[in-house]
Amino acid sequence: MTAIEQYLIDTYRASQHGDPLPPPPGRDDVAVLRAARTYEQFRAVLDGRAAHHPWRAALRRLLTRPRPC
Repeated sequence: MTAIEQYLIDTYRASQHGDPLPPPPGRDDVAVLRAARTYEQFRAVLDGRAAHHPWRAALRRLLTRPRPC
């Protein structure tokens, strides 16, 4: 069963019981990714490592990658 099918079933059940509708699938995906990134930066600070910004780290990987001849 796909997430959309489960969402439709849950929506139907909620409407039958008078409960609030569930959130649509994927609505909070970006918030979860941001929370995971923030947690990793927090853990880096606690571990004594530098908490790099993800864009800087990605740019550094692109610039320091060995280039084929």
